[in-house]
Amino acid sequence: MFTGIVEEAGVILSFEKGPGGRRLQVRGRKAVEDVRTGDSIAVNGCCLSVVAFDENSLQFDVLEETERLTSFADLGPGRLVNLEKSLAYHGKIGGHLLTGHIDGTGIIEVLEQRGSDYFLRVSIPEDQRKYVARKGCIALDGISLTVAELTANSLAVWLIPHTMEVTNLKDKKPGDPMNLEFDLLAKYLESLTTGRENALPA
Repeated sequence: MFTGIVEEAGVILSFEKGPGGRRLQVRGRKAVEDVRTGDSIAVNGCCLSVVAFDENSLQFDVLEETERLTSFADLGPGRLVNLEKSLAYHGKIGGHLLTGHIDGTGIIEVLEQRGSDYFLRVSIPEDQRKYVARKGCIALDGISLTVAELTANSLAVWLIPHTMEVTNLKDKKPGDPMNLEFDLLAKYLESLTTGRENALPA
């Protein structure tokens, strides 16, 4: 589990296809501290397992399914990614609970400074609009944010300067994709209210 409070923006060193699939290597500082093989790290909000590491970088194997559902296909050496270690039971919950299981991607429509703050509008797939509520929670590239505005096919949030400084948003521009993780409660509520009609056949 994660909370969407990004610890740092790491830098992609490589993202290459190997004999075991795609291997992602990211340079980090805080995320590398006390890490062990098998630990879960949220990379742009996507839960990945550490398969190797050294004193200043982490390596992850990326499934084809993960690449299909996320914005990882847009990543390459030099790009910034948000890094967050999994929640410790004695830790603080500063954002909202996240699983790191990405629901899909949205596209940045607007990212601009307005006064001392920043305004971000992101498109969302029409069939996933039902999971979002004004003043509700949303995770964009693993950043826990509050929805300020909502239309039929987009949502908007306000960002403080600290969020821009600490996360990969300083590397983003209109047209870039972002990973979306919707509120877990909304997804369970849908499952409960629709019954078994969406269940896979036995």
